[in-house]
Amino acid sequence: MMPNNLSTTVGSTLQDDEFRRVVEERRQECLEQLAINTTVPAGLYCRSTFDGWSCWPNTLAGEKAYAPCPSFITGFDESRFAHKFCEADGTWFKHPLSNIVWSNYTTCIDMVDLGWQQKLNVVFEIGYLISLIALLLSLAILTYFRSLRCARITIHMNLFASFAINNALWLLWYIFLANPGLLMENGIFCRSLHVILQYFLLTNYAWMLCEGFYLHTILVNAFTSEHKLVKWLMALGWPTPAIIVTIYTILRATSDDPKDLSQCWIDESNYINVLIYPVCVSTLLNLAFLCNIVRVLLTKLRAGPAIGSRPSRSMLQALRATLLLVPLLGLHYLVIPFRPPKGHPYAETYDVISAITISFQGFCVAMLFCFCNGEVIAQFKRKWEGSAFIRKRQNSCTATTVSVRWRERRRCDYQLELPTIQKDGILVENHNSPIVISTRNDSNRIKNSRGLIKRNDSAYDVNQYQTQC
Repeated sequence: MMPNNLSTTVGSTLQDDEFRRVVEERRQECLEQLAINTTVPAGLYCRSTFDGWSCWPNTLAGEKAYAPCPSFITGFDESRFAHKFCEADGTWFKHPLSNIVWSNYTTCIDMVDLGWQQKLNVVFEIGYLISLIALLLSLAILTYFRSLRCARITIHMNLFASFAINNALWLLWYIFLANPGLLMENGIFCRSLHVILQYFLLTNYAWMLCEGFYLHTILVNAFTSEHKLVKWLMALGWPTPAIIVTIYTILRATSDDPKDLSQCWIDESNYINVLIYPVCVSTLLNLAFLCNIVRVLLTKLRAGPAIGSRPSRSMLQALRATLLLVPLLGLHYLVIPFRPPKGHPYAETYDVISAITISFQGFCVAMLFCFCNGEVIAQFKRKWEGSAFIRKRQNSCTATTVSVRWRERRRCDYQLELPTIQKDGILVENHNSPIVISTRNDSNRIKNSRGLIKRNDSAYDVNQYQTQC
């Protein structure tokens, strides 16, 4: 690996103009160092040179020269060293494929660490994808069952929405990371994606703070208007993170440090504390709310069976959810000060736990507040039992209807023949005449008969069937 020429910016963390300026400064420094060090080695040696990135001194034949890895190249570790080999004939080593003088910068990349980071990225991607699916299902469930709508569920749904959008943005961000060309372009879209991602990251913790504040308020002050409380929490959960991210964006966009403005702002900025401090404050406030909730709850439990002194079942459920959720959401921020140094035996363990904790946060939220929620489970049971009852009734009614109609049809097919009289040469049924069992041969006199006959399938008969059945 070697720099092609002074104009190359492939893999650089700097803009084109800034890159050229830095390279020119390094070239001037190299010339100054070579002018000071005029000592010539005895015997064959390779002459000092500047390869476009680093300065290489005079080196004896058969030996290697070393130079610190440049800091302005993406992925290079400044603590590592590149090297350049001087051949036995006093010429710098040439790459066998290109046949040009070659400096070995491959040692500037920690391949083991790179492979480990790629594996961690896979854990993040899987966790975010599973969390996104779980959160979308939770939102669909809570939206479908309108009977669950209340202030508490409204806050849950806002928390779910915040996590779902954040997870989707992280998945999109990892797609950008897989394309170094997009990072090098440093376009407005990828920088905007970074800002939006930071906004929804803050909304996650803002809505977690809303959850803790809501639970604390309804337990400590039972007569608070939940409708007004939700309005205040809406103002805290969405607009407040926007103000913080706007300040962060302005500071970073006006920064004089080139690292703050390059590579889609992927590198950690000098102003990252603008985002970290609100998150820490939110987590600490939640822990304070939790401690006070436990204190109030224990006080009420010790008060005995007095009316109104014991917390309701819903409060106990909410407390249980808070106990499980609050430490989980703030865990990775609380352990940052105790992160083991790079190369420590527990460093990889810390990385795995952090990756799982961060990426599966949304899944844990969905499990605690939706899939394992007793009210949601009860709604599913009612829905299932109601559907089973309707299917059973439909099958029963269908069988009964078929049986009744069959019997009615049989009754209508066989019915009594009414007495008839002959009027103007036409036989007409006499509905007013009593039925008698008598038969005469005279066709001009009344002909009375009584017996079961089967009607013909005439239009009159069909009307009679429909009327009676």
